[in-house]
Amino acid sequence: MAQFVWGYDSDNGEWGRGAAGRAGAEPGRHLAFPPSGPERWHENYPMAKGDKQSPIEINSKDVQHDTSLASWHASYDPGAAKTILNNGRTCRVVFDDTFDRSVLRGGPLTGVYRLRQLHLHWGSSDDHGSEHVIDGVKYAAELHMVHWNPKHGNFAGALKQPDGVAVVGIFLKVGKTPKPEMKRILEEIDNIKTKGKEAPFQHFDPSILFPKSRDYWTYHGSFTTPPCEECITWILLREPIEVSSDQMAKLRSLSKNGENEPVNPLVDNWRPPQPVKGRIVKASFK
Repeated sequence: MAQFVWGYDSDNGEWGRGAAGRAGAEPGRHLAFPPSGPERWHENYPMAKGDKQSPIEINSKDVQHDTSLASWHASYDPGAAKTILNNGRTCRVVFDDTFDRSVLRGGPLTGVYRLRQLHLHWGSSDDHGSEHVIDGVKYAAELHMVHWNPKHGNFAGALKQPDGVAVVGIFLKVGKTPKPEMKRILEEIDNIKTKGKEAPFQHFDPSILFPKSRDYWTYHGSFTTPPCEECITWILLREPIEVSSDQMAKLRSLSKNGENEPVNPLVDNWRPPQPVKGRIVKASFK
């Protein structure tokens, strides 16, 4: 049996994702290997049909303002940044998480969470790409900073616990005054053009990517990629950061194929919103 490889292409996805995905395949190949887009992930990863899946659409009218929600704090060591890589599905920056070196605390969290990696999700054009949707608004991209709770021993252990992981989500919107801090990540893109490429990425403090406002929404959800473990406390920042159209184009210049294969643009690597199923989204602000 062919090994199941998940991806984002599908035959019935929005924005003709399927056509783009099949363009690089041999004729008929997509019939032998059924599309492995988000609507089929559950066939191999049953958790993808769970009750606490992410992302979700957040509607302000359903959000509860929670006065007990504290502010959150990140203290990141720039020396913890290690590498940047293209894994064929996203651009990821990896950090040293062997001790409490770069940590997140406060907000809805109890205890300290270690920063492990950050990555991005983006669209094929500037009008979509974020995974979470706010009152019907889709942003151009969404940045995820992934932290885990060391009380569970290691990252694998944390994935099995409801309080195992905390992700800070930051929206990227295209505007006239792009945030210069994104430049550092985008400058490295040329070194990781194709799938499997990795480059050193040192002396980087990811807290420079935070917007001015610390206002956030929070809810319990999952990873937005298989196996979609439901172990995440989401901290979604209300204020987006600005990027330029050129910066977004740079992200889209990555290829989801390897070095000696035809270029297949890495775009639309987002999962559509999942059913909320009775979960309450809380806000730190009115």
